Amino acid sequence: MKQFISVHDVPDINALVSKALKYKADPLKSQSLGVNKRIGCLFLNPSMRTRLSTQIAAQNLGMDVIVFNVGSEGWALEFEEEAIMSGSTVEHVKDAAPIMGKYFDVLAIRTFPSLKNREDDYSELFIKQFVKYAGIPVVSLESATLHPLQSLTDVLTITEEKQKSNRSHRDHKPKIVLTWAPHVKPLPQCVANSFAQWINVWGEADFVITHPEDYELSKEFTNGATITTDQDEALKNADFVYVKNWSTYTDYGKIYCNDPGWMLTSEKLKLTNNAKVMHCLPVRRNVELSDEILDGPDSLVTEQAANRVWAAQAVLSEILAPIP
Repeated sequence: MKQFISVHDVPDINALVSKALKYKADPLKSQSLGVNKRIGCLFLNPSMRTRLSTQIAAQNLGMDVIVFNVGSEGWALEFEEEAIMSGSTVEHVKDAAPIMGKYFDVLAIRTFPSLKNREDDYSELFIKQFVKYAGIPVVSLESATLHPLQSLTDVLTITEEKQKSNRSHRDHKPKIVLTWAPHVKPLPQCVANSFAQWINVWGEADFVITHPEDYELSKEFTNGATITTDQDEALKNADFVYVKNWSTYTDYGKIYCNDPGWMLTSEKLKLTNNAKVMHCLPVRRNVELSDEILDGPDSLVTEQAANRVWAAQAVLSEILAPIP
């Protein structure tokens, strides 16, 4: 892979998942692959799991890792072309990115949407400018609209669970439900967009998205999924339930509904086919998901988060040396 920005950079999802699972079984099997290689991890917003898992993954491959928090440790960057830099920005990405391309072999970047202007956020200007000017492979650690490392982890986790529970019968496509959940503040659509994109491209599930009215996602990412505002109907016979909040897309970045009735509970889970429950974390307990679910036997959230290492390791290894 020359970059990892979305699912469209992945020639074969199952092959990449298989590689990740092999790393999980033997984390140091390619520990010389990244020797004398350096990855720069640039964070324009905070991170815990993405940051730590990517560092561990790179180190498992023998890479040197440098983490740089752009907002607190570096100059404020300008991203607009032909900008007159008479304001608060100090350095243009056209000047910063090529230098980073000289310092590093791979550049991993985390950005975040403003949730104020949909056109600006969905243009993905920040990460596209790094791709344009860095001259080296760029890996998304989350962008304004997508979180591909999280989504690869999600497919990996579903695949692994199917193998464990014998849900992989050739005639049975698992039913996967992405359900909106309440939250105390507006959140981006990144994780939901990305999960929908990956599951639709993967094509190995009966995929349903459920949310209150006015919380539709961009059709660019949801085409191929069944979409309903009836959560109970969506949950019927589900094998996996992915819980995530997102703010409005059409009237951008708003909270219209915060109905606590959308929180997943053990009672709602009875509608499913003994479904396993997923969430990308961090999670607002007893707002998005109840304690009884998070601490119960149906929760995959801890294993899902742990799998972030193997997803990142598979991606980095593909950039360093493709799957044989």
